[in-house]
Amino acid sequence: MRRQVTLRATTGCLVYARHQTAVRPPALWNQHRVRYSHHGPTQQSEPPLSAIGGPSTSPGSTRPYATLNSTMPFANPPTSPPLSILPLSTVLRSLFVTTISSSPLLFTPSLAFLSVLAKPGSTFLNPDRNPVLKLIMGQTLYAQFCAGETPAEVKVNIQKLKTIGYSGVILGYARELVMDESEIRSLGQVSDAEEGAEGMAQAVADVAAWKEGTLATVDLADDGDFVALKFTGAGKGSVQQLLRRSAPSPALREAIIEICERAKARNVRLLIDAEQQAVQPAIDDWALEFQRMYNKGPDQRALVYGTYQAYLRSTPATLSRHLAIAEAEGFVLGAKLVRGAYLGSEPRHLIWDTKVETDQTYDGIAESLIKREYGDILKPDPRSHSSSTSASSGQSDHQHQRHPFPQVNLVLASHNRVSVERAKKLRNEQLRTTGAQQIEMAYGQLSGMADDISCELVQAGKSAREQQAQGVMVEVEAPKAYKYLVWGTVSECVRYLLRRAQENRDAASRTEDTRKAMAKELRRRLVGGN
Repeated sequence: MRRQVTLRATTGCLVYARHQTAVRPPALWNQHRVRYSHHGPTQQSEPPLSAIGGPSTSPGSTRPYATLNSTMPFANPPTSPPLSILPLSTVLRSLFVTTISSSPLLFTPSLAFLSVLAKPGSTFLNPDRNPVLKLIMGQTLYAQFCAGETPAEVKVNIQKLKTIGYSGVILGYARELVMDESEIRSLGQVSDAEEGAEGMAQAVADVAAWKEGTLATVDLADDGDFVALKFTGAGKGSVQQLLRRSAPSPALREAIIEICERAKARNVRLLIDAEQQAVQPAIDDWALEFQRMYNKGPDQRALVYGTYQAYLRSTPATLSRHLAIAEAEGFVLGAKLVRGAYLGSEPRHLIWDTKVETDQTYDGIAESLIKREYGDILKPDPRSHSSSTSASSGQSDHQHQRHPFPQVNLVLASHNRVSVERAKKLRNEQLRTTGAQQIEMAYGQLSGMADDISCELVQAGKSAREQQAQGVMVEVEAPKAYKYLVWGTVSECVRYLLRRAQENRDAASRTEDTRKAMAKELRRRLVGGN
């Protein structure tokens, strides 16, 4: 007896009961109704599979398929707004913070006050010693961007994020040192002889405190999470080594190795944060040193990542050189790609003139890393052997993809919707058309910022994984979304909060978009509807 079942299917995609199938993105569901029977589909005017990226019959294709049983129920795609997954308290707090950030009348004095707190001159201005300040900060900016003051608080807040649907967190210890130009000059001029025994003892004590806090952070992270490292947090002695571009001191090197070993044992990955350009070249050197040590092995997975700031003119050349080193020495290059967070303190000539140039650099680098091929932005290092060979043979820039490209793991850290959507599109095209092996990749946004983008990633990941659990192989990426947050006392986190506030000022349009999204979500909850 012929039995027919009516299912909702995606645009241009044939699904046969008990046969191989390919399923298109959830966003396209409900556009067509397809009738199926045990004898195959009975749908009018479907284009051929070859025209829509259907199942490949080419030898060696790695495109995914699943066997569907005609009685298997299909889950409906998510119809609720992305921000609906957030607790009401988060929506209200985000609306409050973004309302202040997007209003010059309110934000300017708030930023000035935060700048004063970042360099307290008295007990009264220290949030950890002034209960009124601590209450105000703790319920607003600190709660918006930070994970907590104690390990117990941090664990609770991490679990809340994972319950929402995040794949994990990027957890950082708040201890860091951000310097103005006079401080940089002063530290750079101090010699080891001038520092004396007392200064050297203090440097060792600073490293020990940083190591203890960072190891505690690694212990707070779960399997698959990331921990962010800031080398300037290891004290002024470490900053002096960075300014001179010298190797880390024996005490600091020993501490970093202990942190790496602890992270390796717990399957926690380490992101070495970018910092001010005065110390960044040395940070790059140190990051490469530990990538050489820990990013090799049969699993071809990075434990240690460096960070690349797209707003710097030098970044494409720097990353190209690091890729050539990774290829030559046989390790996986771990890369976190950001636009940059030190615009207010960096020499202006080091940075692209316009935001458009920064955006083009970011997107061009992201595309090259995702596709593992060089392009117009990220070009082969001219000093590498393969580049020299290509130049001598007269190859053009359009043949960049022929240059060997190392294994890469990527954290795409962006609050820019266009950049995130471009990356998702590239990843989905890889799945649908080429069947190419994809790089290990995660999406990252700061806690308290760009929640509308983060929640869309979370929903997309949930939807894809749920369908996969039902036996449906989805031809779209199940994105891994992570939130970056720091922990420490309110006073320890003030400098971090100041940078977040400055970012909101510098990205006023994005902050306004988030404010509108939160206001819309609050209205939806109050009056109902989608």
